Amino acid sequence: MAFEVVKKIFDFYINSSIHVALAVISLCLVTSLHFGGQVELSLLIFIFFSVITGYNFVKYAGVAGLHHRTLTRGLQNIQIFSFLCFLGLLVSAFFVDVKILLLSAIFGSLTALYALPVFSKKRNLRSISGLKIFIIGIVWAGVTVILPVTGVKNVILEDLFVELFQRFLLVLVWILPFEIRDLKYDLEQLGTLPQRIGVTQTKIVGLLLLAIVMVTDFLKASGSQASFYALVLMCLLTGAFVMASKEHRSRYFTAFWVEAIPVFWLIILWVLSVF
Repeated sequence: MAFEVVKKIFDFYINSSIHVALAVISLCLVTSLHFGGQVELSLLIFIFFSVITGYNFVKYAGVAGLHHRTLTRGLQNIQIFSFLCFLGLLVSAFFVDVKILLLSAIFGSLTALYALPVFSKKRNLRSISGLKIFIIGIVWAGVTVILPVTGVKNVILEDLFVELFQRFLLVLVWILPFEIRDLKYDLEQLGTLPQRIGVTQTKIVGLLLLAIVMVTDFLKASGSQASFYALVLMCLLTGAFVMASKEHRSRYFTAFWVEAIPVFWLIILWVLSVF
């Protein structure tokens, strides 16, 4: 009985996108540590509510619209939770800078276009072959790199561009285990990387991208040993998850462990920075 209760709580934690939101917050804090700034709590709260609202809209809007009368109890709870997070988003928006709101509107628009059928009744950005992974990469990189440094003084632009490039590539790699897992479910027109080149070649591409991320870190003028070692350890961990990815892996492998890589990165970076 206790196990079932714990499992339901854990499933809600995963399915309601709380885990994803914590991963995004972790990446924001990683950026802050890299650039020596401090992220205001109000911004982190705003981003937290934004991620949950946006992710749950993308994941569940279509299902809720088609089956609104026969929704499961779990999905109903997620709907209520998402609505409360949306209210939290509206309230927290009053406590962040206007620049943050404008930038967030851009990233939010990309998220909406990803889910809403703007081109026809059934076509959105997600349905365009091969585009899905890049949209996610742009939004994640923008939210976790640009927003935390907005307002930080003396940011070296070259380092900021390198950080953006690295973060974009990392997000692409983190998506690969999901695409491998969903290979048998994804429609062919999505044109995911495993569909195009196969699972083995997809893993090789992932490892090559991780190598590029590590090499480009030497281009930073203000990088520290702690940040570099933390990046290397995180990339090694990511590479291990990519190589272990399979079509028939448990959903917790990707939905929890792969999504938790940014959290591990933050912990490693903090430990190395302190000690």
